[in-house]
Amino acid sequence: MKRWIGVGLALLLGGAVVLALVLGNSGGSGGGGGGGGTKQLTTVRGVIGSEKKPFFDDAQVKAAFARHGLRVEVDTAGSRQIATTVDLGKYAFAFPSSVPAAEKIRQERKASRTYSPFYSPMAIATFQPIVDVLTKAGVVHDSGSGYQVLDIKKYLDLVAKGTRWDALPGNTTYRARKRVLLTTTDVRTSNSAAMYLAMTSYVANGDDVVNSSAQAATVAEKVSPLFLDQGYSESSSEAPFEDYLAMGAGKTPMVVIYEAQYASRLFAADGAIRPDMRLIYPSPTVLSKHTLVPFTDQAAEVGRLLQEDPEFARLEARYGFRTADPKVFAGLVASAKAPIPGSLVDVVEPPTYDHLERLIATIERRYLAGAKPTS
Repeated sequence: MKRWIGVGLALLLGGAVVLALVLGNSGGSGGGGGGGGTKQLTTVRGVIGSEKKPFFDDAQVKAAFARHGLRVEVDTAGSRQIATTVDLGKYAFAFPSSVPAAEKIRQERKASRTYSPFYSPMAIATFQPIVDVLTKAGVVHDSGSGYQVLDIKKYLDLVAKGTRWDALPGNTTYRARKRVLLTTTDVRTSNSAAMYLAMTSYVANGDDVVNSSAQAATVAEKVSPLFLDQGYSESSSEAPFEDYLAMGAGKTPMVVIYEAQYASRLFAADGAIRPDMRLIYPSPTVLSKHTLVPFTDQAAEVGRLLQEDPEFARLEARYGFRTADPKVFAGLVASAKAPIPGSLVDVVEPPTYDHLERLIATIERRYLAGAKPTS
C-alpha cells in the first residue's frame, strides 16, 4: 500500500511540474518580450465613416495592425455627425471622410496634426442605357481620356425644369415617369451627399467656391431641390450603393458614390459589377480626402501606419482607395482592366466647414418646413 501511495505522489508531483512549466511559458505572452509568446495588443477605438468599415473589418488589416501591437476597433457615423453630435470623448480618434469635418474636429479637440492616408473622387454609378439616354440629351460626353463625364451645369438645367426621364429626346430604353435626379444619401448626415452639394454649389455659384453667408443662402435655394425632390434618403453611403447593385436601374438609375465603392467591387471580381453597369464622373467633381484626427499617441500611430506603411497602402488600394503612391492603385486598375482614369483634371475644392454647414443648414430648414402639416 505504501508503495502505491508513493507512486501516486510521484505522479502528482510530475504533473505539477509539467503544469508549472506550461504556465511559466504562457506567462511571458502578455508583455510582448522574450519567450516567443504572443504580443499583447493595445486597443485603440475610433469613429469612422461607414464606407471605411469593410476595410477595418478585413482580417488582413486586423493582422497588419496586430503586428504593430494594435487592435483597432471602430464605430460608424456620418461625417457631419462625427463633427457635430458624436461624443468624441469615448474615442481615441475620429476618421471622417472630408477635410472640412476633420478640420473642425482638429480645432475643437486641439489635435496637433491630422493624417490623410487615402482619398476617393466622387463618382456616379449608373447603367449603359442611362448613359445612352443622357448622351443623346447632351448631358454626358466622352472625356477623351477613356472615361465618360456628366456635365453638372447641364444636369442642373434639367433638374430646374423638372425634366422626367420619359420626356428626354430619343429615350427608348428608360421610359420611367420619375424626374431625372441623382440618388444621394441624406445631406444632413452623410459626407457623400455633402461632397455632391460641394460640386453642385460650385456650379450654381457661377463656377466658384461658396465663400460667404450671402452666397450660401442664395445657392442653397438653387440646389435644395436636388435633395428635397428625392424623397427619403439613406443616412449611410453603403445603403444606396447596395440598392444599385441589387435592384438595378428601376430603383436607382444613377447614384452618387465614392469611386472606391465601385472600384473595390471591380478589384474583388466577385460578380457584383455586371456588364451593363457603368462608372462615370461628374464634371466638376470633388475629392473626398479621408482624414484621421488622433487624440492619443496610439491613435497617431494608427494614422501614421495608414499613411506611411507600404503594407497598408496595398490593403487600402484593394478597397478602391487612392493613396500617396499612385502605382499601387494603377496596378490594380490594370489587372482588373477597369475603366477607371489614372487622374482627373476637372476637380474643385469644397467650401470651408462653416460655409458648407450654412448650405446644409439651409437645406435642412427646407426639409423641416416641408415636413410640417398644412392647416
